[in-house]
Amino acid sequence: MPATKDAVSGDPLLGFHFAVEVSGVVGGYFTECSGLGSEHEVVEHKIVKGGHTVVRKIPGRLKWGDITLKRGITTNMDMWDWRKMVEDGNVAQARKNGSIVMFDQEFTEVARWNFTAGWPSKVSGPSPKADGNEVGIEELTIVHEGIERKT
Repeated sequence: MPATKDAVSGDPLLGFHFAVEVSGVVGGYFTECSGLGSEHEVVEHKIVKGGHTVVRKIPGRLKWGDITLKRGITTNMDMWDWRKMVEDGNVAQARKNGSIVMFDQEFTEVARWNFTAGWPSKVSGPSPKADGNEVGIEELTIVHEGIERKT
């Protein structure tokens, strides 16, 4: 694959401006995001070649990482309402397509990851401490059936 101009001379994208769009269920800006990727399980196949045992590694099943999002807690209940759909047994209704969108310093979209059939497997609230003064963080974990980087 030939090197593009950005890969050779461009600046790397900064990862502090990003938003989440989930089919009108969850939207907004988050302070942390992880799990944007995929991997294959590795299958080891032992063969004898020229009198020596060789282990050939081949791709097995494709797995997608869970997307984990964190943000400062607000009065917005969108994450909790979406999770409640799953708790109530409405998983089919809760499955949504969505996107993680990264922006540059001028809030121009520079990268997008689209996921398919995502649903919230976990939501958690802050861990308040009487002697602390940190912002309370809530966390959402989304499982899905595939993710693709579009830009």
